[in-house]
Amino acid sequence: MNAGPAQTHRESSLAETEIHDVLRNDRRRLVLERLAETEERQSVSDLAEYIAGVESGEQPPPRNVRQSVYVSLHQTHLPKLDDLGIVTYDANAKTVERAENADDVAVYMEVVPKNALSWAAYYFTVSLLGVLTLLAHRVGVPVLSGVDATLLGGFLFSVICVSAAYHHLTQRDTALWLRN
Repeated sequence: MNAGPAQTHRESSLAETEIHDVLRNDRRRLVLERLAETEERQSVSDLAEYIAGVESGEQPPPRNVRQSVYVSLHQTHLPKLDDLGIVTYDANAKTVERAENADDVAVYMEVVPKNALSWAAYYFTVSLLGVLTLLAHRVGVPVLSGVDATLLGGFLFSVICVSAAYHHLTQRDTALWLRN
């Protein structure tokens, strides 16, 4: 069956339950975040060091935490991610890299730091403020009623466009796929 126009959503080869199962574990999430950040092959030792540092909040992390993370990555988490085609794990070379299904999981992983606003919440807030501002203009709120509605709407639209451009340039967009 022909896909039609150039822009289509790619079908995920992973079931949502598999994706949610993967993301339910902090260590698996941290592996995927780290691989997405660096976009290059990582050694299991480097991943264990990174994850142990995050878990312990210490740099360098304590040896026992690093060792615990290393063992769980090697025996459990990396083989699972490899079986699902999310990473390619070479158990002999002790290296890991992103695989074909990594992007299927990445669309569920918007990473929002503590006390930060997600992009979805940001766009909703800007849009809501825009609607409320235009509504306030319409009902005659003194400061806003003196401004032309077209100018006001154009300004709000420009804020959304600039925000979207910034978001596009700084974030890796994995939700929309182009089919060749």
